[in-house]
Amino acid sequence: MLDIANFDHIGIRISDRAASVAFYEKLGFEMIADGGFDHGHPLVMLHPSGININLLGPATAGGGRNVLMDEDEKLPGITHLAVKVKDADATEAFVTAEGIAITGRREFRGTKTIFIRDPDRNVLELVGPGPSVASLIRDAVHG
Repeated sequence: MLDIANFDHIGIRISDRAASVAFYEKLGFEMIADGGFDHGHPLVMLHPSGININLLGPATAGGGRNVLMDEDEKLPGITHLAVKVKDADATEAFVTAEGIAITGRREFRGTKTIFIRDPDRNVLELVGPGPSVASLIRDAVHG
């Protein structure tokens, strides 16, 4: 077994620096380093929760299309980033007030989840309080 402590960061390829930075700033991320975006180095953004994202770019192809989530053709790769939020209703109210479209929703055993997209249509899943999906599935299987 690999002795993993936690995620270090998540890299997200983007096409429009200003639009993506503005989007992630709305969510509470702060730019802490600019490694030289136009030369392939990341924009490092940190959320007060400790989540670190690296915005990479600029993208040179395929902008605005995420075949991993909602297209008929399914390619391998990471489909979305899921983060726990403290209050599902407050999160939905905030997202709506900020003009961010909710592109999907689901409720699983009392845990409310909404899906949003960044300017490049990368999917973020905002998971309300409650048990994690993995623990619910584990309990159902071993229950």
